[in-house]
Amino acid sequence: MTPAPTVTGSATSVAVLGAGSWGTTFAKILADAATASGVERSIRLWGRRSEVVDQINTLHRNPQYLKDIDLPHSITASTDVADVLAGADLVVLAVPAQSLRLQLREWRRLISPDAFVVSLMKGLELSSDARMSEVISEELGIKPDRIAVVSGPNLAMEIAREEPTASVVACADAEVASWIARSCTAPYFRPYTTTDVVGVEIGGIVKNIIALAVGICEGKRMGDNTKASVITRGLAETSRLALALGGEAQTMAGLAGLGDLVATCSSPLSRNHTAGRLLGNGLTLEQVTAEMTQTAEGIKSGQAVHELAGKLGVEMPITAAVVAVLAGKLSVDELGPLLLARDLKSEGDY
Repeated sequence: MTPAPTVTGSATSVAVLGAGSWGTTFAKILADAATASGVERSIRLWGRRSEVVDQINTLHRNPQYLKDIDLPHSITASTDVADVLAGADLVVLAVPAQSLRLQLREWRRLISPDAFVVSLMKGLELSSDARMSEVISEELGIKPDRIAVVSGPNLAMEIAREEPTASVVACADAEVASWIARSCTAPYFRPYTTTDVVGVEIGGIVKNIIALAVGICEGKRMGDNTKASVITRGLAETSRLALALGGEAQTMAGLAGLGDLVATCSSPLSRNHTAGRLLGNGLTLEQVTAEMTQTAEGIKSGQAVHELAGKLGVEMPITAAVVAVLAGKLSVDELGPLLLARDLKSEGDY
């Protein structure tokens, strides 16, 4: 039987699996947090590509994902996942959502049963409609009180440049959420805590789809009224889905809901916003995928969210329209009229 979590101090040995922009940035946050609090902390970063790993170890940079950002020397990298996971009391997962389950099956025996696991991923698994915390629990055989989710307006490059940012750490166990928050509190990164894991995850998942819609609007040179309308109604349909799954309305009004949605829909640094803009400019989905250097999770998760909404009887017209565009059933020129396609009613009627 898994013992109750023991949470004192902060993490001392951390494994970050995924050396993309967000995984690398979060490793930097953990390193800077340790320096700020005077904690001795080992931070090991796993990456698939040897050239990325070599650059992190020799140049103390990850040029492909974070350009000229200097990384703390306390971060080391390796392509050997067993070496990275050895002795880690905190395991941070930052891999593409749709590959998580198969990777966890390979890594399960290497992860300590006493470790806490953090998900940085914002996706819903195709075929199962499972949130990432659910996939982690199923594949690693650990209880929800050892699994946390970090989400919010977290554009990696801005945080890597140490621009002040707030975020949310969600865990079913409030003490564990606080322990992880202490471990990643840096001078420029301020995490809040919540036990609403469902709300935080759904906010992070659906905002990617809404950002695709806003990006398409921008690519079609629609105005700010249109984009503001899509963002606002996008928050409404995100909230409907979250509440149907047991999430809390307060979460949707916070950093992991409204905050993340605004950042992702507004910034050129957002992968999903960029992908939508390229679609609006007339590129095919295949051309967009070829041009993007990183995964736009909304493209992958859109169908799963649409299916889940259908099962729950939740109206999500913006999501439905974006999924139709991605499936080639709707052109971007036909998208506009469908973005706000609901029966006339009071704005407060969710």
